[in-house]
Amino acid sequence: MTANDATENADESTDDRAVVLASGGMDSATAAYEARERGYQPVLLHTSYGQRTEDREFACAKEQADLLDAPFLRVETSHLADVGGSSLTDEEMAVADADLDADEVPDTYVPFRNANLLSMAVSAAEANDCDAVFVGAHSEDYSGYPDCRPAFFEAFQSVVDVGTRPDTDIDVVAPFVEWSKTDIAERGVELGVPYEHTWSCYREEKPACGTCDACAYRLQAFRNVGVRDPIEYEERPEY
Repeated sequence: MTANDATENADESTDDRAVVLASGGMDSATAAYEARERGYQPVLLHTSYGQRTEDREFACAKEQADLLDAPFLRVETSHLADVGGSSLTDEEMAVADADLDADEVPDTYVPFRNANLLSMAVSAAEANDCDAVFVGAHSEDYSGYPDCRPAFFEAFQSVVDVGTRPDTDIDVVAPFVEWSKTDIAERGVELGVPYEHTWSCYREEKPACGTCDACAYRLQAFRNVGVRDPIEYEERPEY
């Protein structure tokens, strides 16, 4: 199965389990509900890596696990902050204002972060006899973040196949990799994702700034689907 293949039918009862990389944001929350809809029992794995809003992200991820009645794992990847190179982890770098038309890699890119996080998730999946790893990356991510592109997940699947035990079969599933943020919001509303317990802002833990890239894409997506974003913002610009 490729990274964006559909798997189980939601109406079928299975014993399959999936580790879901749970950032606390809306994409990963939707991925968790999507995993459940496809017949998996989700196991949420959250990592703190020194990002500015790590406390709020942790609280949201934990709340999502509680609402799903799902096991919750937390791991530390503080080495990503030690390595640096991102405004998410370096207080001396300012998080830029939103620029939804930019093509270059933004300063919020954490070098090779998804390879680190997926490695943790695959370790957890193999150790706990899980069948898949879900990640909420989408097309508007990979326009700027190289480790969110379909080719990356396809390549990582090969790494998993080669680097795990011969009897291990773990699928890397990026269900939204060809979708926009608006598509994800629409799907999440359909699935009843509790977006009031998600956090996307790069800068602040409360209220969300409303002006960073993450806030901009989120606000635009909710506006496009005709639903008011339920979290609190300092500003709610029209994007």
